[in-house]
Amino acid sequence: MAKPPARTSSSRDIQAFLGTAKAVAVFAERHPRLVFAIDATASREPTWAMARDRQAAMFHSAGQVASISIQLCYYRGFQEFRASPWLSDSKALAEQMMQVRCEGGHTQIQRLLRHALAVHRETPLRGLVFIGDALEESPDEVCHLAGQCGLRKLPLFLFQEGANSAVQRTFQSMARLSGGAWAHFDQHSADTLSDLLGAVARYATGGRTALENHPGQGARLLLQQLKP
Repeated sequence: MAKPPARTSSSRDIQAFLGTAKAVAVFAERHPRLVFAIDATASREPTWAMARDRQAAMFHSAGQVASISIQLCYYRGFQEFRASPWLSDSKALAEQMMQVRCEGGHTQIQRLLRHALAVHRETPLRGLVFIGDALEESPDEVCHLAGQCGLRKLPLFLFQEGANSAVQRTFQSMARLSGGAWAHFDQHSADTLSDLLGAVARYATGGRTALENHPGQGARLLLQQLKP
């Protein structure tokens, strides 16, 4: 028995698809979203409280430009990875972070990047902020995923705690490949960290123009690394 001819998409189907794609693009433009990810393994416990406090600066800065939604992600323990609902105020995010306790385990940066790429495919993200101190995975693999983020216009903003030179080289490569930026996460420079996080939030809501219109130490550092 002969197979029936393959069904082709009608003009109505194509128009419906284009309309959906346009609606998604408009939503992403008006409601910028940012993933805020943290290594919650045992080595991070001493600075976890500071990370919880400093994220409020992101909302304060971004709120002066546009509304922004943030998803908190963290990994810890034995292959545990969590992603919160989308949150639009600092109090809700702080409450989520208060519930987290650091636990020993290996890094899961590849898993985090794959999660961000999957979310980005559904509704575009403006960026991913990551705070961590270690890398126990293949630098080649995480850099490959960072390159995919760059191709899809998903910049990575990597804040490194500590001074591990191998981690620094990989994080800097990831930032470059993704079109993002790298900086130290220093518990002795809380004001600088707040400024940097605020600059990331401004970039997420208003792009380079928002940084250029509000010059500061954090904005200048990002502008030096971000691709024009």
